[in-house]
Amino acid sequence: MELIITAKVKLLPTPDQMVLLDTTLDTIRDGLNFASKVAYANNLLSAFKKLQKLVYADLRTKYNLKSQMACNICSVVAGSYASMKANNESTLAVYKKPKLQYSYNRDYSFTKDGLVSIGTVDNRIKIPFLKNGLENYFNGTWKFGTGTLVKKKEKYFLHISVKKQIETCQDDQITNVIGADVGMNFLITAADSKDHMLFINGKQVKTKKAQFQRTRKSLQQRQTPSSRRRLKQIGSRENRWQHDLNHCAAKALVNFAGKNSLIVLEDLTGIRSATERVRHKNRYYSVSWGFLDLRNKVEYKAKLAGIQTLAVDPRYTSQKCPKCGHTERANRNKKQHTFTCKSCGYSSNDDRIGALNLRQMGIEYRYAVSSQTGICLEQDAVSHPTM
Repeated sequence: MELIITAKVKLLPTPDQMVLLDTTLDTIRDGLNFASKVAYANNLLSAFKKLQKLVYADLRTKYNLKSQMACNICSVVAGSYASMKANNESTLAVYKKPKLQYSYNRDYSFTKDGLVSIGTVDNRIKIPFLKNGLENYFNGTWKFGTGTLVKKKEKYFLHISVKKQIETCQDDQITNVIGADVGMNFLITAADSKDHMLFINGKQVKTKKAQFQRTRKSLQQRQTPSSRRRLKQIGSRENRWQHDLNHCAAKALVNFAGKNSLIVLEDLTGIRSATERVRHKNRYYSVSWGFLDLRNKVEYKAKLAGIQTLAVDPRYTSQKCPKCGHTERANRNKKQHTFTCKSCGYSSNDDRIGALNLRQMGIEYRYAVSSQTGICLEQDAVSHPTM
């Protein structure tokens, strides 16, 4: 299995190099908007080759761009309109921030003396960079792909796409199935094949987000330049905190699973429309939490560890009794986060019930795959839920 990760390399340019980088980024932004207007006016949405024929000469002469930079602009614009088309959007794509892409060994490369050589509108420049924590990507086992030059808070970064072939356990090698339920009360509730449980408390999420919300509300009421600057800082801080929390939760789940495991996750596509129907006082916490980001982090960390993942339909996972199979909405008390089966009387935490049902779906999936492929599974490898 191929794993693709973005490595964020911090650049250390000199003042003169900063001027060149800024000029290049500004020119790229202007070129993107020019190509976007041409594509929109001629209805060439997502048509890369036709767009390139119309704008390539102007990008080269009017904007003084290198050949590959001009081609990359057409690729970026075509990709933006393709994404907008998939989301049923038909407006003009406007680029407020530049998006400068580099091709490896053509627009950027790494020198033997530990520098990165990248192209600008003037010439190529060699810049020192930091690779603290990224040493593994430079050991020869990862392949470099497209790089993107990013400027953030007067600092420069090169976001590089790196890929590697990862050995993932096969279906006949799985000895442990983990059901992982995600939510706000508990960020992750997981149950493995031996009935071991993992609970990652999520109460800190509501507390922390309430602090951010109060601070944001107070700043919005002031309507001053300093308050608006502070609002941007608060937003960035909240995003960093949320990403860090998701990283820690995903790492804990992968470590809990161990080798030769299958992690069953909820496919929460469309969760945004569902969370908008919750009570107003809880809506902010539900809508603003990054469930997709958490799932993506679990999946890529699982790949690194050679663990399989499976996303399933989450409907009724918190309403179905894992003991007798009876499914009813009244089984679950959302306010108290409890579950009591109306048929057999089995009672437990509703998040634990979701994890058990997800685990059972993973077990059923394994046996369905084994029956199709003729794989003989050991009976004691994965047991059915015990109560």
